[in-house]
Order: sequence, then structure tokens, then C-alpha cells
Amino acid sequence: MKRTLLRLLLLIILAGSTGPALHSQTQESVETYKFDIGAGIGMSGYLGDANESSLFAHPGVALNGSFRYLINTRWAIRGMLTAASLSGSTADMDNVLPEGKVYEFNSWVYDLGGRVEFNFFNYGIGETYKRLSRISPYLSLGLGVTMSSSDGNSYVAMSLPMGFGVKYKIRPRLNLGLEFCMTKVFGDHVDSGELSDLYLIKSSFLKNTDWYSTLMLSISYEFGKRCVTCHRID
Repeated sequence: MKRTLLRLLLLIILAGSTGPALHSQTQESVETYKFDIGAGIGMSGYLGDANESSLFAHPGVALNGSFRYLINTRWAIRGMLTAASLSGSTADMDNVLPEGKVYEFNSWVYDLGGRVEFNFFNYGIGETYKRLSRISPYLSLGLGVTMSSSDGNSYVAMSLPMGFGVKYKIRPRLNLGLEFCMTKVFGDHVDSGELSDLYLIKSSFLKNTDWYSTLMLSISYEFGKRCVTCHRID
């Protein structure tokens, strides 16, 4: 799956750099929109007590749904709901745990949060005086709440998602995106409570906490026509 997503990223970049000059879509009259809604699918990874180095040693499945408010061609605010399956095993580690124990886990995490996105280029189609680009890399940073579920137990903690991606405008209202996101969870129970403090070192808000990542391919549709020119009538 990882190779497939990387190939799709390459196709997006090639399409943006070698595609035609947009023809009729570069007309000044192309409409713009204030919102978009989308969904994505991809793979997930985990870093924590049961995996300290190899991010995708035990890849899982990730799904998301999102809603964006498109502030302008550079900035957007995005609300997201993400679900990801995580797994790991201390048998893969070089370190020996106290009493030589081996731990394994399987869990699901559910993350609800908001992010701010910044496009490197003025993203869009039409309005050629703005020098819009139909492809743009972007950065995102946000804040969320993560709930993990494993062995019938649930845990909740704050989280900090940090992402980098590329978006490509297929049509004036249709967008394709590929994003890698690392999420810092301010808690030590993403991998279940059993794996907390394996080295007998107590966790704190920042120390000895878990991370998870997602590599997602998404598609979104824009709506809510933007009023480009409003004429005042006395």
C-alpha cells in the first residue's frame, strides 16, 4: 500500500507539471467556493513502548472524513475525524524489558480535531491575475482529542497533529490530496494500558508518550459559491 500511495503522489506531481494549460478552465469567470467536504483512506503507523524506531513496522488501515473552510487561496481551516488501526510487539525491539517479558497489542484510535492549512502556492483554477496553481504542497498544524480502544478499555488524551501534503485540483470543484501526518498524543495509552511504563518510568504530559502516523489519499468536493463581486445599489 505504501508503494501505491507513493506512486500516486508521483502521478499527481507529473500531472501538475506536464498537464495542458487548463483551456477553458483558466477563464476569469470560473466560480470559486467557500467550503469543501472530503474523505480519505490510507495506512497508519505507531511509535511508542512497543515500537521505538520503525514507523511502519506494523502498518494498519486509516480512514478519515473532513470539512474545510477555504479562507483564501493560501489558507484553510479543516475539521477532521480520523480512525486508524494500530499494532506492535516488543519482540521486534533490541532492548530487553524487565523480567524478559514480551508485549503485543492491537488497538483503534479515533481522533477529532481542527487544523490550519497553509498552501505553498495560490491554489485554484481560473482568476489568472492571481497566478493560481492547480497543484500545491501544503503544511498543516492543529489540535485534537484522541480516544484509543484496546481489550475493552478506552483512554482519552489531547493530541497535536502535524502534517505535510500535496493537493491537486482535478476540476474546479474536485480535489485530490496525499498527506503524511504525525500525531503526538499527550498520553501513554494509545497502545493499551498494559504497555504503559514498560521501563518503570512514569509518564508525564510530554515524556514517555505515544505517537501515531497516517499516510492518506483523499478526495474532496467544493461547495458554497463565493460572492466575488458585490455591487452596492443605493
